Formats: sequence, structure tokens, C-alpha cells
Amino acid sequence: MNKKALLFLNGEIPTILPDTSNYDMIFCTDGAFHYLQKLHITPDVISGDFDSFEISQFPPETEVISTPDQNDTDFAKALQIILDKGFEQVDVFGASGRQQDHFIGNLNAAYRFKDQINILFYDNYSQYFFAEKETKLEGYFGRTISLLPFPECKNIVTKGLEYPLNNEDLNLLSRIGTRNKANEDVVTIDYSEGNLIIFIIDQEFPILIA
Repeated sequence: MNKKALLFLNGEIPTILPDTSNYDMIFCTDGAFHYLQKLHITPDVISGDFDSFEISQFPPETEVISTPDQNDTDFAKALQIILDKGFEQVDVFGASGRQQDHFIGNLNAAYRFKDQINILFYDNYSQYFFAEKETKLEGYFGRTISLLPFPECKNIVTKGLEYPLNNEDLNLLSRIGTRNKANEDVVTIDYSEGNLIIFIIDQEFPILIA
């Protein structure tokens, strides 16, 4: 059975929360602990440099891991901790919003770890992830789906999108695939080389995680 972790970062505060009972452990960075207190969520593990908290302020049952190295992001350091604890999948909240340079840094960290752990991001408007070379999406009819090369992706073939791609390339500096739409209930996205981030966007309501 795959172990599944939940991680909160210090981005935009989630307006709809996941069912925490679906996860084996809850992690957060020290900045995210500010809003988890208000949401009455007690993490199993807190990591960070603790520049805004005294360690004595944290719940006694919570494991506290100091990560003072300034050469990497809090997200990357948290991913390494989660990986070291044997997790194969992590759902991430609070990776976007607020300071957008942090969002770009979080994408960079996810790229570096994507072959070691399955990372799925959620925010108040969308879910997004690095796609496998063969990706199948089900149950997203009518949703806006954007394809973002990171930084390039080659020979993309899609089925089930309003504007299909047929062995076409995307490149962050020349052509990207934003604001497409699922016109079938099953969407497939395949490619041969590079990296691709898929954004599944709900334009009216935040996505509720079951």
C-alpha cells in the first residue's frame, strides 16, 4: 500500500480543505503553521528554520525538524524529509499565491523530485502536476485544461481536448498550451521528450478533495 502524505506550504491559505483522515501523515513548513493553528489542524511534522517561532510553541506531539540551510527552498527540504520517511505520494496545499517567486521556486523543486515521489498540487482554483509521458484524465468534462512545457515538451498528442495537439511541440519561450478545454469525459495526453505540467482549472469553485 502506497503511503500518502499531506503537506501545507506558506502560500495562499486553502479555502476548502482535504479530509486529513485520508493521509498517513501531515507535514507543514513553519510558515504554514500560522494558518494551520487557525484551521485547527495539528501536523505530525513541522520543518523549517523557525525564524518566526520558538520551538516550544509547537504541539508536544509534533515532530520538529530544523532545516536551516538557506541554499534550498523550504518546499524542497520538506520533500526530502517526506521522501526519507518512505512516502511515495504527497498532496501539496499552499504552493501558489502570495509571493509568486515562491511559486516558481516550488515548481522547480517539484521538477527535481518528480521522479522520486508523486507530487500533486492543489490551490483554490486548480490542481496541477508534472505529467507522465502517458497521462489519462477522467471526469473532467468541461474543465479548462492548460499544458505548460517546463521548459519544453516534444511530440505531444492529445485526445479529448477542444484544441487537439498531434505530434506537436511546446516551448516556454515560443508556444505554450494554456486555456484548452476537455470536450470529452476522458482526456489523454502523451509526449515523447521533455517535461509538461498539466493544470486542471475550475473557473467557478475551488476543487473539493474527496
